Amino acid sequence: MEFEPEDDFEQELRQAMERRPAPPRLKRTVMDQRNRRQTQRLWSRTILWQRLAAALLLVAALAGGVTWRNYHNYETRREGEAARQQVLTALRITGHALNQVNAQLTTDRRRADTE
Repeated sequence: MEFEPEDDFEQELRQAMERRPAPPRLKRTVMDQRNRRQTQRLWSRTILWQRLAAALLLVAALAGGVTWRNYHNYETRREGEAARQQVLTALRITGHALNQVNAQLTTDRRRADTE
């Protein structure tokens, strides 16, 4: 089988497909790029973890603040309720004492009127 003479396209294709030695610094360039990408990935992961840690710390601080505020409000309400109970007890005692004094005064007036 006989081949026809090559046209320009086939010649260019044949030249493009010929085996040639790699440029002398190709391996170094490829390895440097690979190392740079690995460093960037590692740096990106580190930044990601730092951001995640900062977010968790912020959430924990906010949760602690809300918890403290709720506890503080609870304590304030509890103290207020205790003070309210003391005032009500004092008013009951005072009302009872006033009723006794009023009863004693009524008794004394009746005695004074009968005498």
